[in-house]
Amino acid sequence: MYAIIETGGKQFRVEEGLELNVQKMDAEAGTKVDLDKILLIGQGEDVKIGAPYVEGAKVSCSIVEHGRDKKIVVFKKRRRKDSQTKQGHRQDYTRIKVEAIQA
Repeated sequence: MYAIIETGGKQFRVEEGLELNVQKMDAEAGTKVDLDKILLIGQGEDVKIGAPYVEGAKVSCSIVEHGRDKKIVVFKKRRRKDSQTKQGHRQDYTRIKVEAIQA
């Protein structure tokens, strides 16, 4: 069984046992979180599509850890102007593990 969830403004295809990085959540590591913004649930040819969300469906997850991604370097140069800027950014993330999908 798989589901398409929405969290942090992004959509992810998840299955039971999958670990993935999502935008940082305000919860401690080791706690359980229920995600209820489920866009689609499918198993084989049986597919439920929400409008916009599937009613009564939820995905149970546990928070594994919090961390920061690799650094992204933003470099801007304006030719012939002797002007350039260099800026770095590291995005915070939360690593979750999908425990169960309930339709």
